[in-house]
Amino acid sequence: MPDTDLNLLTALDALLSEGSVAGAARRLGLSASAMSRTLSRLRSATGDPLLVRAGRGLVATPHAAMLRERVPQAAREVRSLLRPAPTALDLGGLQRCFTLRVGEGFVEAFAARLAAAATEAAPGIGLHFAAKPDKDVRPLREGLVDLEIGVPGGTGPEVRVQALFQDRFVGAVREGHPLAAGGITPERYAAWGHVVASRSGRPDGPVDAALAALGLARRVVVVVPGFPAALAIAAASDLVALVTASYIALARAVRLPVLAFPLPVPTAPITVSQMWHPRLDADPAHRWLRGLVREVCRVQGPVPDRTAAC
Repeated sequence: MPDTDLNLLTALDALLSEGSVAGAARRLGLSASAMSRTLSRLRSATGDPLLVRAGRGLVATPHAAMLRERVPQAAREVRSLLRPAPTALDLGGLQRCFTLRVGEGFVEAFAARLAAAATEAAPGIGLHFAAKPDKDVRPLREGLVDLEIGVPGGTGPEVRVQALFQDRFVGAVREGHPLAAGGITPERYAAWGHVVASRSGRPDGPVDAALAALGLARRVVVVVPGFPAALAIAAASDLVALVTASYIALARAVRLPVLAFPLPVPTAPITVSQMWHPRLDADPAHRWLRGLVREVCRVQGPVPDRTAAC
């Protein structure tokens, strides 16, 4: 585009945000006449009046109103692309807050270790853990989230994905539960009532498909949003919980009165990954955070190979 002046994008952003030539001129440090000439160039480039007189002020045309939603992000992307990338990172002087979109189980299992390691290296940083009710990619695209951690699904083609570790579902029951007294067969496992964690509220999953292949079905009595509630219910009842091995490692650390056991039916491993928008690829602080998350997640509690107390 040899005739395109990218400075026009910044000017359009200022005009649509301020809603006046004078306000945009002050924002960009230009004279009112120079800003007026820029508006004329924008009108010529877009084929639309953009801002028209209404009394003593200006109002946006329908086309300008539509552009107002898109231009700020486009202007930020252009400025990011054309700004010299920083090459050095002073962790001791870093003042920045990172927002991580994660599931409740990840917060319980990893947040304390991640926060301790991060603030030890960079005392001026903050970590905000945001709830992850779905797999919507928009928070990453819109810059509302710096990093998302979980099982990828429905991510946009531009989103970067890096595997952190493999997890697996395991069963858990209260101490003294009759199921833990002998060999845990598919039949014995399916015979008990179950509690499952599901953000969507669906009671079925891979375990049910594996049981169905054997002509069995379990009865799901309770559905809760996350693993902490599922394990708490199992610890105080005869229901059998389905949680991940990484979360069981946390349960062991806090000595919850539950026993974990490998499932008596095969289920595929779960790959937990971190995801981010490519605009943060080269950002030194974000690269450091990604490396720290990878290091903290590297050591996982093993999948139980026998019934074990937590």
